[in-house]
Amino acid sequence: MRLRSGDPEAIGGYPLEARLGAGGMGTVYLARTASGRRIAIKLIHQQFADDEEFRTRFRQEVSAARQVSGAFTAAVVDADPEGAHPWMATAYIEGPTLTERIAAGGPLGGAELRTLAVGLAEALRDIHRVGVVHRDLKPSNVVLSAEGPRVIDFGISRAADHQTLTMTGRVIGTPPFMSPEQLQSPRDVGPESDVFSLATLLVYAATGQAPFDADSPYLTAYQVVHEEPELGAVPTAVRALVEPCLAKDPARRPSTDELLGQLLALPEDFGESGGTGTAAAGTAAGLSVDSATRVLGGARGLAADGTRGLAEGGGGPGRLPDEVERRTGSRTLTGIGPGLRRRWRSVLAAAVAVAAVASGVALLGPDRGAGTQNAARGEDGGAGAPGKPLPEGFEPWQVAVPGGKNIPDELRCVTRGADVYCGGGGVVATRLRAADGKRLWAVRSPGVPVSGMHFVGVSGASDAKGAAEGADPKGADGEGADSTGAGSEGTAADSTASAKSNSRSGSGSSDLTVIGYRVPAGSGSAQAVALTEGGEERWSAPLGGESTLLTGRTQSAELYRGDVLSVDPAGTRIEARRAGGHGELRWSRAFPPGTQCAPYAPNPRAERLYALCASTAEVESVQVTRPTLRLIDPADGRLGEPVQLRGRWRPAGEADGRLVLVEERMEGLDFAGYGAVALFDPRTGKVTEHPLRGPSGDPVEVTEGADPTVVAGALHLVERSGRAHSVDPATGRVRWSRQTGVEWASAPVAADGVLYFGSASGRVAALDAEDGEPLWATQPRVESPGNEMGATARITPAGRAVIVSAGGNTLFGFDTKRPPQDD
Repeated sequence: MRLRSGDPEAIGGYPLEARLGAGGMGTVYLARTASGRRIAIKLIHQQFADDEEFRTRFRQEVSAARQVSGAFTAAVVDADPEGAHPWMATAYIEGPTLTERIAAGGPLGGAELRTLAVGLAEALRDIHRVGVVHRDLKPSNVVLSAEGPRVIDFGISRAADHQTLTMTGRVIGTPPFMSPEQLQSPRDVGPESDVFSLATLLVYAATGQAPFDADSPYLTAYQVVHEEPELGAVPTAVRALVEPCLAKDPARRPSTDELLGQLLALPEDFGESGGTGTAAAGTAAGLSVDSATRVLGGARGLAADGTRGLAEGGGGPGRLPDEVERRTGSRTLTGIGPGLRRRWRSVLAAAVAVAAVASGVALLGPDRGAGTQNAARGEDGGAGAPGKPLPEGFEPWQVAVPGGKNIPDELRCVTRGADVYCGGGGVVATRLRAADGKRLWAVRSPGVPVSGMHFVGVSGASDAKGAAEGADPKGADGEGADSTGAGSEGTAADSTASAKSNSRSGSGSSDLTVIGYRVPAGSGSAQAVALTEGGEERWSAPLGGESTLLTGRTQSAELYRGDVLSVDPAGTRIEARRAGGHGELRWSRAFPPGTQCAPYAPNPRAERLYALCASTAEVESVQVTRPTLRLIDPADGRLGEPVQLRGRWRPAGEADGRLVLVEERMEGLDFAGYGAVALFDPRTGKVTEHPLRGPSGDPVEVTEGADPTVVAGALHLVERSGRAHSVDPATGRVRWSRQTGVEWASAPVAADGVLYFGSASGRVAALDAEDGEPLWATQPRVESPGNEMGATARITPAGRAVIVSAGGNTLFGFDTKRPPQDD
């Protein structure tokens, strides 16, 4: 990848030749020493230079990498962790990662598998001998060079006798390749944890699938801790080797020295019977085992001679090649549910899975629900209109709402009157008082939640006088029917009982309808669920379709002017149901022949309703590059004439009656950021495109991050590093660019001329919407369970207050005039 405008010419005296990749924490460049040796230099983003917590972590990474210099690792060439702009240079290793090798050629066998196993065991032996624990051994951190396998990326390693830092808001590990103790108590892991990870990696290499590999990363993490590995397809010789390494008790696992001795005694045809099959067969059971590692992986790029390489110690977010994504095929996506079909960009899942098992244990590593179009929404556009006062009797508060599987995730909310309604993270919906966070009722989802699939919204009017009257006291204190002795499963029956109780004792008749998601226990499609204001179920309907692939959003139902729009489970038509009543089907409209579509509503009261469509062949290949845009008649579902789009486009909202779309630009196999803005004028049927440019007209490159969204009359793009850009959608010109100070910030919401950004750690930043001037920022509130790629808005205005969603199903509220900066 060529150098870009603004890149330095040299770092530490080493001339730069190319950009290998970029992530939330830094950028990795290809450079050469004076002798001509190629090296990879990781340059930390400037905004982290003054973050002492981050700088300490970077020092540890440099120290760990310097200590490890065996034949199957790579040495640090140079580094300056104390400089004003920290960097580290390591040997540049050419070759595919193990992920790419398995995807392209299928499982390994014979001498190839033995070479990998011996090399990895020797690498771990060398790492452990110097007192370092790697803690992130996974396929994307193994490079298959011409000289043998190389273990890379010591970004989350630590000395075995040093206490791990508690890095708020950052993540470690990938559940299919993590040890039970790492999931339960990451501070306490030792070399035995790496041995467990090595065994999972060898199973993956021999079969194309990890021994713990469920459709959901949450369930995968549960399997790692509580269930036996799946080794049915593992060749006998490989199984005999890895079974002791996969013991739940670390004390029962062999050391790396013992493991290496066993491997060296094996014949050359070790694991030969495991070398058959294809990569597709290895992943056909569900989600590709390494799909959740893309942000945590090394930065890939093309070497100067055109070969694929990986930067040693790259550390920044990487991306699986698109060929790997194509090989999954539509069959691989079937069991994942609509919430995870976003071209494998749902990388937060790994982090949330850690939190699911660790129950709030502090996590490490780089930090994955946006505006109004994908956040929880009410049809009135929200209660945070400018100039509104605080909710009556408001005091700052913080609560956690348990989910059905007791797996913490994130919620999204919408305010209505004196109440706030939220859903997601194993909670179909919950109702709380905006003034003090008192929970009135909660309906849990019995299945494993889908990461990133949150709330739909609230429809209709309410004659309630507020939650202060008539609330069921048993349900309000957090110990009601939704938390009965039925156990942590939070069954549907328990939830319904709670809902009925609250409905009877609530504020009377109402036509307000709360729409949320439910994931059934076991297999099955996610469902849209309609609840009364008291939490009693009105109706439910299964959801289908490829909404995340076509619209870029993890949302398979749209609330639009009193209707709930979704795709039928067979994926053949768009359906509209009344939100209220019994969910009567108002109309059903088949897709145009040879296509698949997804409805899109910029907001529940938007002027127009749209459909994003693509050919069935493109959808099945997970490569939508020629989508079409159509208007939907909300009266009967008739689809308008198609408007052809060329490239990868995703809707971001409406501005001046025109639909705003953002182009996802690619450079070869790599995502290269958002490159252009387009406006679709429904009155003329024309699309106008403008490249993203700075105030002076120079091209602007914006990397991937939060959900692109239109708020306060402008398009806002937020990068993983927390840098936000405000763009004029009519011209593509950047109005301003500012660092929010919030890593992995969500898309913003606007209220009273202020933009609010939030992270899963509960950190909130406020910027002036007009010029981006920072106003204030809070400290983290929880130990964040992860980073969400494409995160929708976590902030919900409630008059002058804001309700904030954070990791672990945590919600809190505070007065924006008195932000908790010192908490």
